[in-house]
Amino acid sequence: MSVVKSIELVIPKEVYVAGSTVVGQLILSLHSTLVDPLLKVELIGRGYLEWTEEANMEKDYIQPGSCVNKADYVHKTKTFKIERGWLGPGVHTFDFDFVLPPSIPSTFTSRVGRISYFLQALCATRELILGKQKKYILVQGISLHRQDTVESKYPLTVEVQKVVSYNCCVRSAPITLRMSLSKSIYMPGDNINFTTDITNLTGKSIRKVVFTLHSVVLYKAFNFRAERRTLEQHEEMMRLESNIERGPCEFTKIHSTLCLPKVMPVTSSHKSDDIMEIGYELMGIVHFPWCLHTVMAKIPIVIRNEATDFPQ
Repeated sequence: MSVVKSIELVIPKEVYVAGSTVVGQLILSLHSTLVDPLLKVELIGRGYLEWTEEANMEKDYIQPGSCVNKADYVHKTKTFKIERGWLGPGVHTFDFDFVLPPSIPSTFTSRVGRISYFLQALCATRELILGKQKKYILVQGISLHRQDTVESKYPLTVEVQKVVSYNCCVRSAPITLRMSLSKSIYMPGDNINFTTDITNLTGKSIRKVVFTLHSVVLYKAFNFRAERRTLEQHEEMMRLESNIERGPCEFTKIHSTLCLPKVMPVTSSHKSDDIMEIGYELMGIVHFPWCLHTVMAKIPIVIRNEATDFPQ
């Protein structure tokens, strides 16, 4: 039977803002006396990217290979000093705290990469590990380089017009899609309230309007020849559909709301040497039951976080 009955990490929150302090306790329960133990807690934050690079079809001798990159954002250790050099049977509690660097990015996961943070507790002797535990935490990054925020005081509008053919392409008429945001800069957890105006001069009905929020991520890595490679991917974060039940209507107005996640990467304010750059866009698509055409509009969304602590 192991000397260690259980080892547990206890922290009051699961979400922390970059620059804040992670405070917690290590609770160690022993069956019997433990002499000269090594007892420590580590805070570790890492990022990792990997994707397969397509082969060059013009040169059949070039094989597809992996593009990889990694980053270490934080690695801090708290080693507990054991008085008298031994611990008796029973429960022992040790306090710890770590200050997160203000420049670290948010927790992130996608098909290509991830950024994760975790606490790791270890109880060992010189010969073997007696107990360990890992606990992941969520980190919300902050916007260190503030840009001009005057734009956030004004609404942002995008308008797209497309001429659509109908009645076996004998007739055509324009359809205008106009999307308006009440502001252009948001914080994690905010509601995005927006208005959509559709002018439909075809005399035909609209089936539905689909709204999606996408992250636009530029990943940066290296291939096996140490050549720099980039990959841009659009990932759908959330979707909202508005079905139009009524018949043909010349003017349609839709008020919509999307709620942002409480933890998400902030918009990259400038090109950096980090493993990824990220932006966001809101997309609206009008679908018709009488043809395969759609009308689409995109509007940029800026995510900022200037908070000194994460709201409960």
